[in-house]
Amino acid sequence: MRGHAATRPAHPASAPSAVLVVFFALAQPAHADIFGKVDKTGAVVLTDTPGKAGMSLIVAAPASESRAKERGSTSSSRVDGAQFETVIAEASETFHVQPELLRAVIDVESRYNPRAVSDKGALGLMQLMPDTARRFSDGDMFNPRDNVLAGARYLRFLLDLFKDDMELALAAYNAGENAVIRAGYRIPLIPETRAYVPRVLEKYRRMLPASS
Repeated sequence: MRGHAATRPAHPASAPSAVLVVFFALAQPAHADIFGKVDKTGAVVLTDTPGKAGMSLIVAAPASESRAKERGSTSSSRVDGAQFETVIAEASETFHVQPELLRAVIDVESRYNPRAVSDKGALGLMQLMPDTARRFSDGDMFNPRDNVLAGARYLRFLLDLFKDDMELALAAYNAGENAVIRAGYRIPLIPETRAYVPRVLEKYRRMLPASS
């Protein structure tokens, strides 16, 4: 099933078959996250490819393969970020945020783990807090596409708010925009935030084209 979606018919007269399809998926040993939806015709669509529009996570990979990581984890385990390039490109074009900045934030926040959950409850690739996610999306934050689009939209909001000052926007992404405003439009004296901003900027600058 890797790399493409599997579709099963689920006609009203045979609705139990949709239940059986999902039950079958749940019963199998999962070696990757499985996403699914019911399309307009009533068909059940399943895929193990992250980032598909409208898909929600229905089967998670085993904890040993998809263990959520807290921010600042030093674990060497890493998901291949190349699979999210299409989503990052879409978010970059939609919200006018440099793809290098999105990649840097994702790398620092979750190390490209779409199932990451921090100890504070931040979710997914771009580690959005639930309240922030609701402000900028009505999607599933464990769906890579929904998460990256929401994160890029939030970054665009912060860049506009702080007049394209990337340091302040990143500080606000980490600590909240009100924390930056209360600090007099400076990076707040919060150790995590003080460490976070240069980490993201260093990764961002390394990824910029040589001609930049």
